[in-house]
Amino acid sequence: MRRERYKGLFLFVGCLLLASTAGMASVKTPSLISDNMVLQEGAKDRIWGTADPSERVTVTIAGTEASTAADAQGKWAVEIGPLKAGGPFEMTIRGSNVIVVHDVMVGEVWVCSGQSNMEFSVGPTHNGWETGVQNYKQEIANAHYPLIRMFTVEKTVAGKPQEDVAGQWEITSPVTVAHFTAVGYFFGLNLYKTLHVPIGLIHSSWGGTPAESWTSLPTLQSDPEFKPILQKYQEQENKFLSNLTDFNSRFEAWRKESAEANTDGTPIPPPPAIRNDPRTNPWRPAGLFNAMIMPLVPYRIKGAIWYQGESNGDRGRQYRKLFPDVIRDWRRAWNEGNFPFLFVQLANFQPLPNNFSFPLVREAQLMTLSLPKTGMAVTIDIGDPTSIHPRNKQEVGRRLVLAARAVAYGQHIMYSGPIYKSMEIEGDKVYLHFRHIGGGLRADGYALEGFEIAGQDHQFVSANAKIQGDTVVVSSGVVAHPVAVRYGWANNPICNLYNEAGLPASPFRTDDWKDPSEATQ
Repeated sequence: MRRERYKGLFLFVGCLLLASTAGMASVKTPSLISDNMVLQEGAKDRIWGTADPSERVTVTIAGTEASTAADAQGKWAVEIGPLKAGGPFEMTIRGSNVIVVHDVMVGEVWVCSGQSNMEFSVGPTHNGWETGVQNYKQEIANAHYPLIRMFTVEKTVAGKPQEDVAGQWEITSPVTVAHFTAVGYFFGLNLYKTLHVPIGLIHSSWGGTPAESWTSLPTLQSDPEFKPILQKYQEQENKFLSNLTDFNSRFEAWRKESAEANTDGTPIPPPPAIRNDPRTNPWRPAGLFNAMIMPLVPYRIKGAIWYQGESNGDRGRQYRKLFPDVIRDWRRAWNEGNFPFLFVQLANFQPLPNNFSFPLVREAQLMTLSLPKTGMAVTIDIGDPTSIHPRNKQEVGRRLVLAARAVAYGQHIMYSGPIYKSMEIEGDKVYLHFRHIGGGLRADGYALEGFEIAGQDHQFVSANAKIQGDTVVVSSGVVAHPVAVRYGWANNPICNLYNEAGLPASPFRTDDWKDPSEATQ
């Protein structure tokens, strides 16, 4: 009898202990702080998470240790390091519980973002795009690079900045690489072969998205030029909410009708439909900045690579402000100064709506090089005239790494093709001067192509162009008094100016006249 009484007492006490333990908040970390992660070398890396308010948390890795106490909201963060490149290490996070993060590497960490050309994978996909990159079977079979890791952010949209994302770190292998971002992977592969340290790639992109989705709301609200973007979205949201009220009443009527039909044995009428909620649309202004960039911000990075602009093709002049604001926003959010930001200039592509002007977007990208620590990979020669998703992502990655070596790592190499600098007019000839001539200028072919010239009438005609030393001389027999020159100024131009390093010149124009496509912008 006494034994049974004690047994009951033990059960009662056990239940109390379980209940009290269940109420305790365990130390937790975001998804980025997980097995196979890569930390940034040479920097104080941030490790953060949640715990009980005032709970003491200690982080240990590679013989270094840092401690802190969670704040009143249960949030904590420490900085640890700087750490030298290497690994693998185990990271231990101790509080009321213990978290052990396995196979941690220390090396170079880059964010990879943009729209579909960044999302485009190494191997075949099932989303209706092309079947992976050039020679994808060989690229997949050769992908034995355990020191290259990728974290792919799950797609989501939010109206306010979020604190975590869904995803996991994956080690590069023939099993995993097929679904990696191709541009990101080939950037990481070339960087690894150059630096010989572990590479961490955080992939956060969404096909078909415009730059305003990756920009903060305060930035969009601060510039009158962006007011139409916000107004258009607000109109869509208001319309949806109005339709939602109507939908609810129609759905209630349908519910009664369907119940009666089911009782009577008659066909049940189809339910009412409602259009997609714009609040969950990836085009929502700041929606992807909030959901897919802000949760990454505590993580120390070296820099970012970006491939986007196609979805802003109908607003090229606005992109002059919008794209630099994306870069400024990200740099403010990370609060790490002017970290390197490298981007891809849009490739050649033909079938576009009449109100789309890739030349204007390319020009806006070219102008963005005025921001410090930026670099651009020109791809005007490796696109696909019939596909907006060119498959030669290997060369895109290689050119981005050339920019990284110069801009991010201070190597004195030729990393850019010729960039227009200035012009002189003498009689019927225009003399063009360039930066980044890389040992000299050359034509990829027998003669230079892609140049146009215009007089005071603003009418451009095809021009003769020839290389004289480090200068390109442009003229036309039908333009006696030229005032402007354009090069590669078309959605899908034929142009072939390179430097001796084999890098193509960026398309440009010497004028700022209104483009015909701007009439509908």
